[in-house]
Amino acid sequence: MSENDFIIVDEEETNKEDNRQDTGREEEKKEVTTSDHSEKDDDGYERICFICHRPESVTGKMVELPNNIAVCPDCMQRSFDMMNNSSMDLSSMMNIPGVHFMNLSDLDNLQPKAQKIKKKKKEPKEFKQLDIKKIPAPHKIKARLDEYIVGQEYAKKAISVAVYNHYKRVATGTMDEIEIEKSNMLMIGPTGCGKTYLVKTLAKLLDVPLAITDATSLTEAGYIGDDIESVVSKLLAAADNDVERAEQGIIFIDEIDKIAKKKTSSQRDVSGESVQQGMLKLLEGSEVEVPVGANSKNAMVPLTTVNTKNILFICGGAFPDLEDIIKERLQKKTSMGFNAELKDTVEHDEELLSKVTIEDLRKFGMIPEFLGRLPIVFTLKGLDKEMLVKILKEPKNAILKQYQKLLALDEVKLEFDDSALEAIAEKAMEKDTGARALRAIIEEFMLDIMYEIPKDDNIGEVTITRAYIEGTGGPVIQLRGQAVPRLDG
Repeated sequence: MSENDFIIVDEEETNKEDNRQDTGREEEKKEVTTSDHSEKDDDGYERICFICHRPESVTGKMVELPNNIAVCPDCMQRSFDMMNNSSMDLSSMMNIPGVHFMNLSDLDNLQPKAQKIKKKKKEPKEFKQLDIKKIPAPHKIKARLDEYIVGQEYAKKAISVAVYNHYKRVATGTMDEIEIEKSNMLMIGPTGCGKTYLVKTLAKLLDVPLAITDATSLTEAGYIGDDIESVVSKLLAAADNDVERAEQGIIFIDEIDKIAKKKTSSQRDVSGESVQQGMLKLLEGSEVEVPVGANSKNAMVPLTTVNTKNILFICGGAFPDLEDIIKERLQKKTSMGFNAELKDTVEHDEELLSKVTIEDLRKFGMIPEFLGRLPIVFTLKGLDKEMLVKILKEPKNAILKQYQKLLALDEVKLEFDDSALEAIAEKAMEKDTGARALRAIIEEFMLDIMYEIPKDDNIGEVTITRAYIEGTGGPVIQLRGQAVPRLDG
């Protein structure tokens, strides 16, 4: 008898199944175990995987085995991987406690009890076709963005117009022979200036699915890393596997500057120019086969087709050294002596990035075909101290308002001195990561306060001062019914 005639089983599980078999014969007959009943959903139950015990609604369509056993695609794939692994030594597994070999024919008397679980009732979702009259006008989109995002006026205006035109295009389709091209965008701005937050806020306001991916993880198909089509898989997952809704969503690809063409490389550029080439059809609009409920294709996962024609692609990146390319181009025009003053202006121009051209981006390493599919290019400004202070207190969901609400639940009033906000902004500027640093800094200084306040019911108000932020003093604490401040060092 060969090794293929045996399988490995757990001794304890085998004994449990023997006991279950004697007591559960009658109940087993009453249960719905066939695939026909599962598809009809007469009793509202669904199958669960015999190995991992996850329900079919989580794992995807089960693989049916003899004796009414259902196995999920993930467990089936892992089983195949183990069998295909030539280094697997079955004899060495005999030393594992509770494991022994048995003949496959012995399983006939060990048929497991069919397992099922009650399905969650879901309300049917109706797909809403875009109505051109209900698409918010650009000024309304910008007004909503203003509630959450400080500054970046040009960027908010540009993205509002582009999104409005995009969804008008989606709503009208091809009503006549004039076909409107896609309004894919390229955002350029330093780290922490609000690129990702701008897109997140936009998707939330428009109530469309959003997928965010990092270009640094993308590689040409067949190499280690995420293949290019995986970005569509993420969007489908964000749309709850609703293909029609996903086809009207937004995909944001961050760190797009990291896939720039390598200037000197003797090897194949699988994560640079090759990725740009692979994204061309995706950006323009094509039908893509993507796995349902998984990030990668394999034989055990069902595939579905998603058309990217109406998906809005927004790419963003910091593009380091791009300013040097712009500066070099502008200085060539001012190389004459009588333009020396203008040359000095170029050298110290804080808005140099806003003067970017397609040729500058091509020199940076973005291929012309890729840039041609991102017709709308705009820049975001770096954040100065004044903008950081505004970000702390002005947006609808500003971080200060969040902490004030948290302490209000303990009936404590939280205030910040203007000088304290400036000190926080100065610390954020030193970290050089933009608005991202603000939350980390406030979390650091609010930790002790959030820990101590629930201890004392007499505390009525806390004021954060510059001295506390700079480490030379403490917050001002006022007791309930008193106006006697004290400093806690």
